[in-house]
Formats: sequence, structure tokens, C-alpha cells
Amino acid sequence: MAKKKPNDYGTGIPLHEVEALARVLLPEIQKFFESEEGQREFQEWKEKQQIQTAT
Repeated sequence: MAKKKPNDYGTGIPLHEVEALARVLLPEIQKFFESEEGQREFQEWKEKQQIQTAT
């Protein structure tokens, strides 16, 4: 049976490195989207998406 290659998401970056980066970034991303600025930017993004899908 062939040895299975670990998934590196096509980046060439080892999975453990991707996971370590995610552990650092995820809490910061969550804080941003919970902030007023993040909420405002998300709303603006949703509005742009609606305009783009309407055309």
C-alpha cells in the first residue's frame, strides 16, 4: 500500500505549519469581525456582492 502524502493544501507548506499559522491568525480575524470597523467593512462587502450579482 502506498504511503499517503500529508495534505499541504497545494502550497508546499507542511500541514503543521499551516495549522500553527491558523492558530495565531484565527483569534485576530475573529476580533476584527466582532469590532465596529469589522462589522462596517463586512456590511460594505455584502452590499458590493449584492450589486455584483444583480448585474
